[in-house]
Amino acid sequence: MSGSAAIPNGGSASRHPGNKVTVVLGAQWGDEGKGKVVDLLAQDADVVCRCQGGNNAGHTVVVDSVEYDFHLLPSGIINPNVVAFIGNGVVIHLPGLFEEAEKNVKKGKGLEGWEKRLIISDRAHIVFDFHQAADGIQEQQRQEQAGKKFKVLANQYKSVYPALEIDIEGELKRLKGYIERIKPMVRDGVYFMYEALHGPPKKILVEGANAALLDIDFGTYPFVTSSNCTVGGVCTGLGMPPQNVGEVYGVVKAYTTRVGIGAFPTEQNNEIGELLQTRGKEVGVTTGRKRRCGWLDLVLLRYAHMINGFTALALTKLDILDVFPEIKVGVAYKLYEKIIPHFPANQEVLNKVAVQYETFPGWKTDISNARTFDELPVNAQNYVRFIEMELGVPVKWIGVGKSRESMIQLF
Repeated sequence: MSGSAAIPNGGSASRHPGNKVTVVLGAQWGDEGKGKVVDLLAQDADVVCRCQGGNNAGHTVVVDSVEYDFHLLPSGIINPNVVAFIGNGVVIHLPGLFEEAEKNVKKGKGLEGWEKRLIISDRAHIVFDFHQAADGIQEQQRQEQAGKKFKVLANQYKSVYPALEIDIEGELKRLKGYIERIKPMVRDGVYFMYEALHGPPKKILVEGANAALLDIDFGTYPFVTSSNCTVGGVCTGLGMPPQNVGEVYGVVKAYTTRVGIGAFPTEQNNEIGELLQTRGKEVGVTTGRKRRCGWLDLVLLRYAHMINGFTALALTKLDILDVFPEIKVGVAYKLYEKIIPHFPANQEVLNKVAVQYETFPGWKTDISNARTFDELPVNAQNYVRFIEMELGVPVKWIGVGKSRESMIQLF
């Protein structure tokens, strides 16, 4: 027999699954610091992909004291040697894409030549200004009618058909202006991914937008995005098989935040929440809204792990907890005095749960200059080890500040 060695069932040993992709996903309600983890991994990546979401997502990356804000562009595009790929699962607002690129080009050198490094799947969908306007109206209606599901749904149907003001000719004219610029970037996304996976060895990184609890199927519905922000969205959003998914890194903030309304069991609507908000500068990159803040919730994280199967975690913003004399961690939910073993799908149930906490002594020390695990105070080490033990997932990185250098790598 010539060629590759035969294997049972008529297969051939050359049927190698190909390169694996490394996936970075948010494990809470977003804003966990995914951009920083992606930036770290992108330094020696060959391809960096976005698989879902739109320009409603926001990643902040600090390089050489320059703060870049990304919404649609994969944040790994800062590496001049990276090919950045926007998959079919991403919805693209063309004016937003070019505005974002132009703003970041002015900030520093990280985005020079971005148009030659970006590939966009020809199966990705375009969103228009009126889609965004309609989203804004829906969000407003939800805020005004929180808890009245039937009314929200009825009003959405009623609001689909009134005279929505759209400057059709003006918008078409503006979109035509982008055609020549976008054309060279557009390729068959499925074939692009196939070649990347089955060509020479490559480091391929996938950055998820939003986070597990904002997933359309597994998030805290109805306060979710319209995409799958969990690991399944990688395959459907890029057009690749699950066998090529390698490491799945969950990004976890050392406490919990949430934007907008919706159940939030460990929320601290008090001085603790305010201190987390001000110390953590918890303001939305895209919306500018203050984030609600609370203690770390391990029930929520166990649920995210059930769905995603994290192989390791990045624990970010641990330094924000430096000033607290004691730190609490939510370890279980009780409903009518009974512990429930799962994370409730129903908002009304989630609003009723009582959180059972473990309390830890704080470290009351500035940890922002720590660069190894051993340099952290013992109480901070214990906090990290408790999270690992409870979730059964190792912590690979610990974030203790904003810059690229402020990530402690454990293994």
